[in-house]
Amino acid sequence: MAAILNQASLNQANINRRDLLVGGAVALIGLPCTAAAADVVGVGMISRTLFYLPLWCATHAGFMKAEGLEIQLKNPDTSAEVNKMLRTGEVQIVLRSPEAAMMDANRGGSLRVIGGGISKLPHFIIANPRIKTLADLRGANFGILAEKEGTTHIVQDITKSIGLTPADYKMTVVGGSPARWRLLREGKIDVGLQPIPNSYEAEAAGFTNLGSVIPFVPDWQFTAVNADQKWAQPNRNTVVRFLRALQKGREYLKTNPQETALIAAEELRSNVTLTARMLVDIEKYGMFDPQTAINVAGLRRVHETLQKIGDIPANQAFDLNAFTDLSYYQQSRDPVVTGSVPVTGSIPAR
Repeated sequence: MAAILNQASLNQANINRRDLLVGGAVALIGLPCTAAAADVVGVGMISRTLFYLPLWCATHAGFMKAEGLEIQLKNPDTSAEVNKMLRTGEVQIVLRSPEAAMMDANRGGSLRVIGGGISKLPHFIIANPRIKTLADLRGANFGILAEKEGTTHIVQDITKSIGLTPADYKMTVVGGSPARWRLLREGKIDVGLQPIPNSYEAEAAGFTNLGSVIPFVPDWQFTAVNADQKWAQPNRNTVVRFLRALQKGREYLKTNPQETALIAAEELRSNVTLTARMLVDIEKYGMFDPQTAINVAGLRRVHETLQKIGDIPANQAFDLNAFTDLSYYQQSRDPVVTGSVPVTGSIPAR
């Protein structure tokens, strides 16, 4: 931490930030780069959180440009709107929870999970200052992303583990983390799961941090790369280049902490002290998979939850091939190698 927060280094990084990022792009010798106009890829965001840090790094450091891609980020802040944008082609790729793709594929739809993201939850339980313990959550109003996605299922797991029934608390759909934080401050919700570094800001503001959600839910594929096969299949080369650059962004996150802290502070509208602390916790808790691979145990847990609430039939066996297409991912890593599917967790090679 001390190395990351060294003030002299941070000041110098601030002064030379543009040069550092340009230099990072120049250093990408060997990556494919077309002379033609860049291919535009619309990427949907549900909320401005650390979930998009590898993508921001890949964009700022020039990895997407080096792959001949121009990324257009769109951030409507609601799951329903992002789903609509993906289906209409307004965006082509979404970094979000896998539930929508799993449910759509089960109904015969064309949405698929094509890569990993966050496989260990980065959230902490942030509550109104009057709430001091987990027992005090009885009667609380939880702000959630959507009825059937994201933090909704996590809240249900937490409350069940502390002995609460659905009648003992309330859940209100409010949107992503920024909306939950605003409503917490306004007193319109009592509890909201907040990812880092938002949770640090909440603590500093006097709100209660009841701890990480990981002890309640050790494995959970919280975010993944999602695409509509109707677009992805005829644009395979573009998808592969996107995933290749995204992995470079993930590697940059770990190997360039000073520059990444600056990028995160800019994108999250936070400060470098908090984002540097965030980077330490990301690696400490193993939140981002090092290879941007999927977590099979985490996906299985999501699948089981969707079965419990009736969104996937109870007799529907867990089948990775039913809602994923990892061929794009595999090709982005090594176009020559075939056979095994690159995932975390145990699964037989195909």
